[in-house]
Amino acid sequence: MPWLELRCMCDQGVAESMSDALTAHGALAVSVEDADAGSGHERPIFGEPGSAAGQIWQRNRVVALLDAGCDAASLLAAAAGDCGLSTPAFELREVADQDWVRQTQSQFEPIRISPRLWIVPTWHAVPDPGALVIRLDPGLAFGTGSHPTTRLCLQWLDGQALADRAVLDYGCGSGILAIAAARLGARAVCATDIDPQALIAARDNAQANACVIEVVAVDDCAALKCDIVIANILTNPLKVLAPALVGHLAAGGQLTLSGILESQEEEVIAAYAPLVALKTCGREDGWTCLTGVVAG
Repeated sequence: MPWLELRCMCDQGVAESMSDALTAHGALAVSVEDADAGSGHERPIFGEPGSAAGQIWQRNRVVALLDAGCDAASLLAAAAGDCGLSTPAFELREVADQDWVRQTQSQFEPIRISPRLWIVPTWHAVPDPGALVIRLDPGLAFGTGSHPTTRLCLQWLDGQALADRAVLDYGCGSGILAIAAARLGARAVCATDIDPQALIAARDNAQANACVIEVVAVDDCAALKCDIVIANILTNPLKVLAPALVGHLAAGGQLTLSGILESQEEEVIAAYAPLVALKTCGREDGWTCLTGVVAG
């Protein structure tokens, strides 16, 4: 059975109420998306420490899934009326019934990180028999290699001599950076996160890749010292976590940070300046990666 997909733009102050109103008037599912996602104007807001609660993007796209026989224009008008708005301009398209599992899988192709390092979903054949492969499927935790911040971190790791070094992946999400460090030959690897779901995902993904990494909650690794600390999070938490992240480094250790928009680069460098001098080691699609070595 086909469905209808309705898309409209909403201002910052009404996107969530519009989403609720569409649901109340019969939408099967509603999502609110950053209209600038994937561009240099993307604005990460997902619960950063130090950020205002309940905030949403400045430019929002509301996407609603409707029954095929639904009067989409009337439904939208009723929802807008509930929010005290005139009916916004909208786009409507038919969504055909299909194998949703296969459709979802088709969106995730193998990703070449470097000449030797690939991220390959389990349902795909390995494109290069000689490649160093990380098998990873999309899941609940962040990190599949498709986002520029993850690729920047993976490329940086691939350029390091890791054989005699211990690595901490702080804010590990799916565990992709920890797994990459292990596959690239690190002496020891630890992954940590505040999200229990991420710890489960990291353990499962490490096992699927036959990697030996330690996966622990943040509170359980407070005394850990490593040669490399890598954190792909977001600007606000990175600034808040500066003492903790640097505190995990052994003398002469190296810190690498990503999840930072280019426009936020200088404020992160300034936040870490009393502890470690950071410099840019990579940029992609409006995102940046910073690195620095603590005094020995």
